[in-house]
This record gives sequence, structure tokens and C-alpha cells, in this order.
Amino acid sequence: MEKIRVAINGYGVIGKRVADAVHLQEDMELAGVCDVITDWRIQMAVLKKYPVFASDDMFKTKMNEAGINSSGTLNDLLASSDIIVDCTPKKIAAQNIELYKKLGKKFILQGGEKHETTGHSFSAENNYATALNLDATRVVSCNTTSIVRTLTALKNAGLLLKARGTLLRRATDPWESHLTGIMNTLVPEKEIPSHQGPDAQSVDPSFDVITSAVKVPETLSHLHYWNVQLTRKADKEEVLDAFNKSTRIAMIKYSDELAANNTVKELMLAIGRPYGDMYEVALWQDMLKVVGDEVFYAYLVDNQAIVIPETIDAIRALTGIEPDAEKSILKTNESLGVKQSFY
Repeated sequence: MEKIRVAINGYGVIGKRVADAVHLQEDMELAGVCDVITDWRIQMAVLKKYPVFASDDMFKTKMNEAGINSSGTLNDLLASSDIIVDCTPKKIAAQNIELYKKLGKKFILQGGEKHETTGHSFSAENNYATALNLDATRVVSCNTTSIVRTLTALKNAGLLLKARGTLLRRATDPWESHLTGIMNTLVPEKEIPSHQGPDAQSVDPSFDVITSAVKVPETLSHLHYWNVQLTRKADKEEVLDAFNKSTRIAMIKYSDELAANNTVKELMLAIGRPYGDMYEVALWQDMLKVVGDEVFYAYLVDNQAIVIPETIDAIRALTGIEPDAEKSILKTNESLGVKQSFY
């Protein structure tokens, strides 16, 4: 089997996880990872024997001085790759796309960039087919990914009319909480709707969705509360059945002492997930309430992990190596251990 050679630009929170995920795929080969850092983070790539590249000659020199055997620069990496996943910090990726276009390389951006940078926003269970053989797409943010997954499940069951959600957003990523974040306060986004609702509509314009968001002083995950008006009256079992049609929504129970994001994080560590990652939307089954034609539910989103399976599927869609969405999702789920029940 001829494998797709995947380059990763940016070996940070998302980049290192994408690299590990690509390494697990039978139809992909990791061409290398590129960054500007020389500290412990890129040393982990060296330990894993991933080919390491520097952003340019200046950073190549710095890597060599730090004892890191660089395989070349970003240009060298691009020359040997079929597609690039840009995981650099917000707004930097938008500056890189001219280079990718100039070299005729397909590329994937992450949710920190605007929809207009690629003209296509991706979520595997919703619009995989529309990404087939495109030159570029953007995997939407962690919160937007969760919104699209859950609303798509209801839409596919013919139950979705309109959705209103409140997001409690983690203040910063865990690894940099000593540098940034908030303490002893809550910070609401100044605009209603917050940006996640319109972002979900960039994937599926049919969604009638409005979100509001509050930044909270914790780092482990996001918590969503949703009130969805259904197209008709339904019972709880019908709604749960709709959610269970998604292979990337996992039911958890408050009654199992999974009463907070830290306990769910501990569960991910207990089942052996790398970095304690959770790729699924963890939806509280016993909290879900249906009243007539309305459903109320809450779930958790792992801000560092939920977009990883989506990114792998986006690679297959853009390169056309797997035209069938369900087959790609199955391959990705099996390789990462994505499941609908954690035990």
C-alpha cells in the first residue's frame, strides 16, 4: 500500500498528538515534524525517532547547537510530503499558507484560524464528502467540533430544530497554566452569540444554533449545557438512541461518580489513554432530560484531544485515499481506541 506522507508544522499541544496519531495509521507515514523550539518538547519527538525539521536556517542552527540533529528546514520537509497539517499557534498558520500554495501542497489548518483562510471547515461525521480532494480545509475548534458532532446526531435522526448552548471554557491549556490563565474570577465573552455558534454554521449552515460562553478558572476541559428544541415530541430513549448513532459521543453517568471534569480525566488515565486524552464527547446520560419537544443535556470536551481524530479523517478526505466517510472514521477510531463506552 502506498502511504500518504504527512508533514506537521508545529509540535505543540495539537501537533504532537497529530504526529502520534499519524504514526498509528496504516495508510499514512509521518514525513516529519517542524518547529522553532529546542527545549524538552521537541526532544520528545527526537526520543520517538520522528524526523525533526527547523522552521528555517536560523532555527536549524539553534537546533544543532542544542544537540538536536535537524533533518533540514520546513522547505525540505514540504518537498518530501504530500500534505501538511499546520498546528502552529493562532494566526501564524494563516501566514504560512502562501508557502503551501506556492509549492502546490494540500494543507489542513486548525480551528484558531478563520473559515475564510481555507473556504472549508471540517467535521468528519457531518461533511466529510464535501472535503474530498480539496486543496485545503480547517478542522474546527474543540468546542465547535463537539457542537457539530452532537447537533449532527440529532439532525440525522430528524429531531433537530434549534439549539441554544452555554459553554464554560477552560482558561488555558494545562501545560502553560503557570504562564497564563485567570484566578478567582469568571470572564464572559462580550458578544452573544459567542463565536462557536457561527463557527458550527461554517460546517453546516442549516444549524439554528446560538451560543454564549464564559471563561472559568480551570484547565482540564470545557463543559457545555444545551437546550435543544426538537422537531416534535420525543422521549429520552429516542434522543439517547440518536446520540448513540455517533461513534464519537460516549455516554457517562453522574451516578458512577463521574461528577466533574477531573474525575473524567482520571478515568482517561485509568484506561491508559496517552496524555489522559479523551477524543469523544462525554455526555451525561443520567442528566439528560426531555420535556415535550425540548431536550436538556450537558457534556465535557477535552480541548487538547477532540480534534485529533477529525484531523486524521481530514487527511484522508483531502488526499482522497478513502472516499467513504464511515470507513475513514472506523479506521481512525480503531487506531486511537475511540469508543462509545469507556468500561
